[in-house]
Amino acid sequence: MTSPRWSTAVFDLDGTLADTIHLIVESYQYAFRTILGHEEDPTVIRSWIGRPLINAFRDHSPEHADELYETYLKWNADNTERLIRGYDGVREVLGDLHAGGVHVGVATSKRRESAQQAMDILGLSEHVEVLVAMEDTERHKPDPTPLLLALERMGCGTNHAVYVGDAVVDVLAGKAAGMDTVAVTWGAGREEALHEVRPTAVVNTAAELRAALLG
Repeated sequence: MTSPRWSTAVFDLDGTLADTIHLIVESYQYAFRTILGHEEDPTVIRSWIGRPLINAFRDHSPEHADELYETYLKWNADNTERLIRGYDGVREVLGDLHAGGVHVGVATSKRRESAQQAMDILGLSEHVEVLVAMEDTERHKPDPTPLLLALERMGCGTNHAVYVGDAVVDVLAGKAAGMDTVAVTWGAGREEALHEVRPTAVVNTAAELRAALLG
C-alpha cells in the first residue's frame, strides 16, 4: 500500500459513506403526507440533506416542525434496514485507511442513534474511531465545530487532515476548519455546485476516492 496522503480522514455519513438518499427523501415525504397532507419537491428535499433534520422542518413549516420531526424519525427508524444501501467499494476504502494507520472519524448532522444504526448495518463501525453526531454540538455544518470536535476526540490537529463529503456544506465546513476537502459526486450534491466551492479534490468513484486518500 502506498503512503496515505493525510494522517486523519473525517467523513460525512449520508450520501458519502451510506446511500441513505432514497431513505431520507421517503422519510420526509411520509412525514409531509401524514402531517401536512401533501408531498414536497424531491429536489428541494435533497438540498436539505446535510443539515440537522429539525432545522429543515423549522424552516419549512415552523408550526408543525416538532410533529413532522417525530413522524419522520419513527418511519425512518422502522425502514432504515429495508432501504439503506452501501456504496460499492467505500467500506473497503475505510478499511484500507484504518489498516494504513490513518485516523478515521465521522462528523454528521444525523442523530447519533440513527447514525450508529446506519454504520452498524453497513459494517462501517469497526473502521471508525470517533462519531460526532447532531447532539454533540450546538453549531452544525457549514460551521466547522463538528469537524473540529471529531479531530479533538481523536487527538489530531487540522494539519494533514481531510474532510470527505457529498454536499456544498461539507466542503465549506472543511475549509472553515482549516482542513483539506474531498467532494464525492455519488450523493445528494450537484457536481457543478461542488466544483464551484473548490474542494481539494472531486471524486466520482470509490477507486478515485482511494487514490485521492491513499496516494
